[in-house]
Amino acid sequence: MTAWESIAANRAAPKVPPFEVRRAAGAGAPAPTPLVYASPHSGRHYPDDMMAAAALDAIAIRRSEDAYVDELVGAGPVLGASMICANLARAYIDVNREAFELDQAMFADELPDFARARTARVAAGLGAIARVVSEGQEIYARKLTFAEARARIETAHAPYHAALARLIGEAHSAHGYAILIDWHSMPAAAARVGGAPCDIVLGDRFGAACAGLVTQRVEKALEAMGYRVARNAPYAGGYTTEHYGRPGRRTHALQIEINRGLYLDEASLEPTDGFGRLQADLEALTRTLAAADWSGLK
Repeated sequence: MTAWESIAANRAAPKVPPFEVRRAAGAGAPAPTPLVYASPHSGRHYPDDMMAAAALDAIAIRRSEDAYVDELVGAGPVLGASMICANLARAYIDVNREAFELDQAMFADELPDFARARTARVAAGLGAIARVVSEGQEIYARKLTFAEARARIETAHAPYHAALARLIGEAHSAHGYAILIDWHSMPAAAARVGGAPCDIVLGDRFGAACAGLVTQRVEKALEAMGYRVARNAPYAGGYTTEHYGRPGRRTHALQIEINRGLYLDEASLEPTDGFGRLQADLEALTRTLAAADWSGLK
């Protein structure tokens, strides 16, 4: 299926929920591990209102997706990590941004005073409603209204974070601490540190978002599998990591960025032969983390 066929099929299909929650235990049962997985940017549903306003074709607009990351870590709930996955495309509403992190230049009417229009992410065109895709191409053919932005925030962004907060709370209640891993992918061209290529970047806000034990264990496990791992460069963690990472309250958050060159043809957006190996390795990582003794985080 081509990218255009995928989006056309989505538009013809019944309305999809903005996200999906996959618990590692049945309703009412305690979380079996402190792990919570999130995949905020792998959504591939593009609602009609967005496509009607878009200036780009489907293949261009999809380049902002963290394509198939939800599938790469999809074994998480079976292995003990509760999981939340965005269904709506990142370009429609980015749940890894503050809700009202909006670019005034995109809107026909004035944004309210509480909107955060002067952040670095907004300046880059990547606010809660993105202005550009990864190559810097403008997404929209017209200006949006604040009412459109508010509708996306109220129907998708706010419920996503309410659900994520519940999963973290459930893990914390069951174990006395919670470990959130926010999964992403990065363009192969961006996966370089000091001129050297890397496979995976661990972002812990330079130690502010999680205990060193969490970052160290993930790093050690990945390096044992042969991956080149960097910390906090070029990605130190986004809104989710910053917002939820509170080691002093025993809530730890780590962002993991995966080099798309490991598993994806970035031109066609189709998985490569490397997908299966990476998926198996991330399943092994989840097994390791689920079985680990985290009592030192209490």
